[in-house]
This record gives sequence, C-alpha cells and structure tokens, in this order.
Amino acid sequence: MSEQKSTTLRTITGRVRSAKADKTITVNVERRVPHPLYGKFIRRSTRVRAHDEENACKEGDLVTVEECRPISRSKTWRLQEILERASD
Repeated sequence: MSEQKSTTLRTITGRVRSAKADKTITVNVERRVPHPLYGKFIRRSTRVRAHDEENACKEGDLVTVEECRPISRSKTWRLQEILERASD
C-alpha cells in the first residue's frame, strides 16, 4: 500500500525584476513586517529565482510562483501564472 501525501505547495506573489536569463526570472517579493521596537510596519523584500519554461515573462509583470524541487543551484521556484502584464 502506498500512501500519497496531499501537501499544498507554497506560493508567493511578486514582481519580475529581471528576465534576461534563458528560462529564468528573478522575482522581487515584498512583505510588511512590524519594527521590533517601534511597531511601525516596514517593507522588506526578498529576491527569488524561478523557472519560466516558455520565457513568457517580462520585467514588471506580476507573477505567482510555487515552490518545487531544486532545478539548479539557485532555482527552487517555478512560475505558476502571470497575474498582470507590465504596461509598456
């Protein structure tokens, strides 16, 4: 008997910062966290590299990426969908 795990993959939303590499996009993910002492919400950002199989993204697109197995040394995310195209 083999049991299948039904785990949901982590997904995050961010803006494409760079789409210059082949089949790779760099996504800037912003989050708001409270300051440890003063409590004011400040913006923190993280850059993740994601796999874009069709080279469909351009800089400025709003995308959703999902966690996956390591594709390369720096890529552990995969493009799920493009939510909004960048206005050129």
